Amino acid sequence: MTRTIALISGLALIGLIGVTFFFTRSDGDRDRFAECRTGAVAGGAGQIGGDFTLVSETGETVTEKDVIDQPALLYFGYTFCPDVCPLDTVRNVAAVDILAERGEIVKPVFISIDPERDTPEVLAEFTDNIHPRLLGLTGSLEQVKTASQAYRTYFSKRDTGDEYYLVDHSTFTYLTLPEHGFVEFFRRDTTAEALAESVQCFLDSR
Repeated sequence: MTRTIALISGLALIGLIGVTFFFTRSDGDRDRFAECRTGAVAGGAGQIGGDFTLVSETGETVTEKDVIDQPALLYFGYTFCPDVCPLDTVRNVAAVDILAERGEIVKPVFISIDPERDTPEVLAEFTDNIHPRLLGLTGSLEQVKTASQAYRTYFSKRDTGDEYYLVDHSTFTYLTLPEHGFVEFFRRDTTAEALAESVQCFLDSR
């Protein structure tokens, strides 16, 4: 039942995010990444991304400059997520491994939108079970909200009055580059292979 609810919520969230994002084909004018893009963000890519301060899985305070010090794939989720978050994160690290085989280093990042439960210790266990290079980030609720708002993501806790609550959230993955910030987003239906190919195009076009 919870998976059915999560699926319905996910579809509803995609529709909600669709109001925020306007997807069109890029015409490539003055855009070094034109051939890599599958769509464009209303107002330009500069509308996505920004400053944030979070806490790493090792307890260190980090900013966006520390996190995006190399090409990175950012995903906003939570460790208690029953299926969507683990599947998306495993897809992301699979793409990272494909790129690593080509000599390209991309950092996989998991930003928790459930700081109430996702302490650094909980995140460390979660990320270690998925990939040795996966970086987990958490923080105070306000810090998490700031990061979420910077990337125009959505999350909302379902308050059930116990510790087993779920959190509705958007499910985009964001490609960021140190020199350019946010450059592309990926939906859940993108395969690891397709994601890797797209990221490769952006890396080659820097």
